[in-house]
Amino acid sequence: MKAGQKIASRSLPDLAAFAAVAEHGSFTRAAGQLGISTSMLSYTIKRLEGSLGMALLNRTSRSVSTTEAGQRLLETLAPALASIDETIDGLGRSHDRITGNIRITATRQAYEAVIRPMLDEFGRRHPEASVEVLIEYGFRDIVADRFDAGVRLGEKLAEDMVALRVSPDLRMAVVASPAYLDEHPAAIVPKDLARHRCINYRMVSADSVYAWEFEKDSRPVRVAVTGPLITNEPDVMLQAALDGLGVAYVLQHEAEAFVQAGRLAKMLDDWTPPFPGFYFYYPSRRRQSAALEAFVRLLKEKSATF
Repeated sequence: MKAGQKIASRSLPDLAAFAAVAEHGSFTRAAGQLGISTSMLSYTIKRLEGSLGMALLNRTSRSVSTTEAGQRLLETLAPALASIDETIDGLGRSHDRITGNIRITATRQAYEAVIRPMLDEFGRRHPEASVEVLIEYGFRDIVADRFDAGVRLGEKLAEDMVALRVSPDLRMAVVASPAYLDEHPAAIVPKDLARHRCINYRMVSADSVYAWEFEKDSRPVRVAVTGPLITNEPDVMLQAALDGLGVAYVLQHEAEAFVQAGRLAKMLDDWTPPFPGFYFYYPSRRRQSAALEAFVRLLKEKSATF
């Protein structure tokens, strides 16, 4: 095989595809990152393995891992690909152009409060850059899963992250419809919730139902509630309360308009003190792309008062 043919058979896109699968441990997640179908990605890896004459990945019905040869290749390939990305990013900087894609993980509430208000301005300033947001409620390892950044509550951040405060303190609210409260006496203390029909929240990552957390006079209280509905989506909880199905425990700012309109009433307000709001976070040990740096600069402009 001639040199040119050897390079073609082991092309950079094929090697990058292998690195994505190896680092994600999943063809599905890697295909999503690369923007191709899982079947095309599988074909690409088989073509690369055929050109090398060796297996790079161990595949089972549940997992994907590197072979010994694959791990050796990945250890050399990963920093090389990172260096290429850095060089390309530097070319964009040298021409005063911000390009590239920023991958962010966030809850829907975090997206609405932090990311969504940024998108129009960021797009106008940097039309050649893009933002990809995955809405999810489990905790991601943003380094292992190749995210650039995430948005989470400040009390839930890892210590090795750079964290930028991007919202004021938040509060929770216990809410129910007036029609529901016509038939059920309002809760005065948290333990009164045991007599109520409550809308429960399932934490998918922990596979457990959330116990509602309260505090008064520095005394924390956790209450395990029961009721007719369990969901992992806060919007569903809020709507269930509006429908009169029961009592919901939601972010106060999301319920406030309905409270002001008389469609919901709050209970236990003196048991729900403020807590740290949303933070935009990213790895402290990774060099940031020009696109992420530009996004952070804009966030700082918008968040200067927090």
